[in-house]
Amino acid sequence: MTPPPRDHRRLVPAYLATTGRARPSRNTLDRLTVLYAPASPSSRLRPEQRRLLELLQPGVLTLAEAAAHLRLPLSVVRVLVADLVDAGRLSARAPVPEAELPERQILEKVLDGLRTIKSSR
Repeated sequence: MTPPPRDHRRLVPAYLATTGRARPSRNTLDRLTVLYAPASPSSRLRPEQRRLLELLQPGVLTLAEAAAHLRLPLSVVRVLVADLVDAGRLSARAPVPEAELPERQILEKVLDGLRTIKSSR
């Protein structure tokens, strides 16, 4: 007899990850805010904060990507990120505005050039 399939819901409600707070200490965190951890996580952090910092050790992620990896609501991760930024354990920067991104035509020309180089070899 096989056991019933496990439900993958969290055993602890998400609001406990934020110690019951519903709003972050800063309103500058967008879902596309880029996060990076300059230092390794310490043992004095809550488990959710430690998991977030460990997730960011190999590189950077947006706030939305971090929430998806942690399987936590975006609002909860916003509070966690705000706490870590306030403590100096995490850095966050605004996403690059669309006006500063390279034009699509330039990127297509570069891609065409790279394809030409690859096919000539």
